[in-house]
Amino acid sequence: MGSRIDVVLENARTKIKRLSADEVPAALRRGAILVDIRPAAQRAREGEMPTALIVERNVLEWRLDPTSDARLPQAVDDDVEWVVLCSEGYTSSLAAAALQEIGLHRATDVIGGYHALKGVLVY
Repeated sequence: MGSRIDVVLENARTKIKRLSADEVPAALRRGAILVDIRPAAQRAREGEMPTALIVERNVLEWRLDPTSDARLPQAVDDDVEWVVLCSEGYTSSLAAAALQEIGLHRATDVIGGYHALKGVLVY
């Protein structure tokens, strides 16, 4: 048994079907929306993901919930496939599970996060 947060993370990951970095391009081709939840300072330090919609973690649920007054235009219904991206794939798992809890059942994340994906998506 690990720390409490390790248990929370493990439980969150049982709710989502995570994508490997190699699976992300196909998801984007079928209409999934990549959402980068890294804070601005981290994006500046590590690099941007040009195809990603930037929604920082602290407002994620409000921006992606199609019933929220603060929703983004892309949050049209519960059937949007959201692919959440953080730096290494930990925070994104918690975020994707939280999205599932509000009814966005196609929300997932990227195994290994930005560091895994930056070598796969070439611009």
